[in-house]
Amino acid sequence: MNPTEPKKPSGTGEAPSDARQAAEAAIRARWDAGDLDGAATEVIRIYGPELYGLLLSLHPRGGEADDLFSIVCEHLWRGLAGFRWHCSIRTWAYVVARNTSRTHGEVEGRRARREVDLAACSAVDRMAVAVRTETASYLRTEKRSEIEKLRDELPVADRTLLILRLDRGLAWNDLARVFLDDPGAEDEVIRREAARLRKRFQLVRERLVALGRARGLLRDGDG
Repeated sequence: MNPTEPKKPSGTGEAPSDARQAAEAAIRARWDAGDLDGAATEVIRIYGPELYGLLLSLHPRGGEADDLFSIVCEHLWRGLAGFRWHCSIRTWAYVVARNTSRTHGEVEGRRARREVDLAACSAVDRMAVAVRTETASYLRTEKRSEIEKLRDELPVADRTLLILRLDRGLAWNDLARVFLDDPGAEDEVIRREAARLRKRFQLVRERLVALGRARGLLRDGDG
């Protein structure tokens, strides 16, 4: 299989899996019932592992990903009441995670956990700790291919695009919402951003293939 192709191709409007639809419906039911703490706990339980994995890929040093994940969980918990369901909860969670990564990940050595206080909702706090611990344990044993390691040489925005498209399978419209940092963006704005991201993805993909060939990881016929 070509390592630069999506694991699960996603178009601009493909239907989510039955399991994901059920998860989103369960979260929505809690939200509709006014159980925001319960809804936030479910969001972190279901989507926390992939959010933490993204942060760890973008911020691998010095426990920064742990700090950022705590902030993401706090933002999800605090922001859920104002969520307007313009997109899926999963897409919104990635909007929050990328925004947190960009705004809090630029200062070297920042100890972001000092800003975090989830004590007001112990269930959310416990879930965040459990997800972080279990996911970190799994990722320590996961083997990364050499072609995946090449991504580390790319700019953060390009690495984020590759992870969200190739590994997470986000649809182009959902990617547009994430990169616009606006879950409720107008359709035409989303369309233009999705088109821009498609072009950028192709350029990044070509660069990654070129790097792979230069390192002897891909043959001329690959990519």
